[in-house]
Amino acid sequence: MQFKALVKQIPISPYKLRPYVEGVRGKDVSYAIQLLMTQALKRVVPIRKLIQSAAANAKNRQGIEIGDLFVREIRVDQGKIFKYFKPGSMGRAAAQRKRFSHISVVLEVKNSLSKEA
Repeated sequence: MQFKALVKQIPISPYKLRPYVEGVRGKDVSYAIQLLMTQALKRVVPIRKLIQSAAANAKNRQGIEIGDLFVREIRVDQGKIFKYFKPGSMGRAAAQRKRFSHISVVLEVKNSLSKEA
């Protein structure tokens, strides 16, 4: 049984989010949440909330506890890019790009692999 959650248009660059996502991929949900709580950075908050949301989906729909889940798949994709200009040196315009991200997560029950085989 798989449980999904998705969040779009996070105003953080995907290049800054991917190292934290790779750290929780394949881990237990409770371990992943604890690991992200120890990070004192704003950029891990959307990742932690998304994993908690997918775990809440599992509990509300099937009554599955957080301890029985692991992160099957988690992905950070490129969102929209705001392009704007700021003043540069010698009267020139310097182009700026503000990147946005989409994050998707899929949680799965730990014992589902042994039951299917």
